Amino acid sequence: MTSSTSAIVLSKIRYKDNDIIVKIFTREYGAISFIVKGSAKSKKSKIKFVYFQELTIVNIQFNFNPNRNLQYIKDLEIKHHYSSSHTDLVKTSVIIFLSEMLSNIITHQKKEVELYDYIEESLIWYDTNHLNSYFHLIFLLELTKYLGFYPDISDNHLPYFNLEEGIYESSKTSKYSIKDVNLNLFNNILGIKFDSNHLLALNSEEKMEVLNIIITYYKLHINNFKGLKSLDIIRNTYN
Repeated sequence: MTSSTSAIVLSKIRYKDNDIIVKIFTREYGAISFIVKGSAKSKKSKIKFVYFQELTIVNIQFNFNPNRNLQYIKDLEIKHHYSSSHTDLVKTSVIIFLSEMLSNIITHQKKEVELYDYIEESLIWYDTNHLNSYFHLIFLLELTKYLGFYPDISDNHLPYFNLEEGIYESSKTSKYSIKDVNLNLFNNILGIKFDSNHLLALNSEEKMEVLNIIITYYKLHINNFKGLKSLDIIRNTYN
């Protein structure tokens, strides 16, 4: 039986000479890996290599076989044609980074419609609006709502935030507790929307510090979180 669903390309790797293996987050089935044959070089291939750029939003059809580790795509079309996210150098750097983050986080074949919709809507917003240099910071903190570890802000007047427990505290109880400048930076991003006009102007070092705090937060709450090769790309955009 043919299944149809919207999906977001998370990652791809070369396989043999002309094939690629693509990890795709589907709205209906969660993360699925596909093998796409001949797409890298063949001019006759209906499904082109270019369709699998980082975080491309597509509609796909495939015959799901639970006994296969790699599925086969029957048909594919671009759902949203990016107008800037794959051409603007700064936006592209952010897309590459978020692609690696999401590929690191979304590993299970499990239907998660709200998570999918949040990611797709956020990516379209980023593409269709002017550059927001805080987008990836806001995106990652809001994403924790759908992953189950959004910070408990009920005591956000307290002077410490425990990254390990996700709560504000009156004293330092963990080596992962942040305070003072770092806490202010973290609080400045927490709860902000993409189109907010209330962000303070953070310099490059401050943005990088917030990002490092957020990544540490993810490492503490996501099992088997891997190192990020694309972190240097973001660092270069800040510089």
